[in-house]
Amino acid sequence: MLSEKFETGVKESVLSAHPVNAEMRRVVDAQLSALEREHDVTVLFACESGSRGWGFASPDSDYDVRFVYVHKLDWYLRTDARRDVIELPISDELDVSGWELRKALQLMRASNPVLLEWLRSPVVYREERAWAERLHALSTRHYSPVRAHHHYLSMARKTMRAHLRDEDEVVKYKKYFYALRPLLAARWVRECAGVPPMRFAELASRLLTDAELLCELNALLDRKMRAGEAMTSAPWKGIHAFLKAELAEAMRYAPVQTGDKVSADAANAYLRDAVLHFDDSMQGKGNMR
Repeated sequence: MLSEKFETGVKESVLSAHPVNAEMRRVVDAQLSALEREHDVTVLFACESGSRGWGFASPDSDYDVRFVYVHKLDWYLRTDARRDVIELPISDELDVSGWELRKALQLMRASNPVLLEWLRSPVVYREERAWAERLHALSTRHYSPVRAHHHYLSMARKTMRAHLRDEDEVVKYKKYFYALRPLLAARWVRECAGVPPMRFAELASRLLTDAELLCELNALLDRKMRAGEAMTSAPWKGIHAFLKAELAEAMRYAPVQTGDKVSADAANAYLRDAVLHFDDSMQGKGNMR
């Protein structure tokens, strides 16, 4: 239920929820442990990457578990290319997949926005803390606003062209947020320093000041969090108008590249240290730097 203050147009915190109960955390942890045993790997970091991480999940939203893992030393000492992704078949409840560490570091060197979001998720299922913090710091030092803005603008345009057209008489609640979140992340790139936060509520609270828009946005969030993923309604005129104006503004922006890529030396050092640290034959030899 929306508060009386917000209903009267007084600005207040944007609604947010990250519903992952203790039982589901045990289920996810068991899946990760099974994958570690099956593939002989160590999970360095695992998080929620979807609507539960963004903070606007519906009761029937699935769990989008993403992780970064490292193999034993022998895996890296081969000439043949090997699969660098682990995925489980998607079920109604769970969507689990992860990237091998070398792949993740290669993507980090290109300032991959998806990986940057994983490392900033408010829902963390598992982490080797020292290694996760070092990975986070590495990604922050070499963030590319150009790559980020292009990524978020592309996401928003794709959603709006397919699902939020002017002629649409019925709209899924979730499609609004699939356009709102990337457009606000793109605005963050234009107006703020650093990597955009993953939480939708933080983006909206920091960037939006129009009380009427915020009231409509909170009303939509309230419905989305109580309705099923497939629920629809007539278009929300205020939000729809905001999306069109925000998309036009984002398309006019020409970001200037600042900073350098993560250096090959820094990425290689992290990979080498992690592989040696988590290889059984190297345990106890003090490889963490």
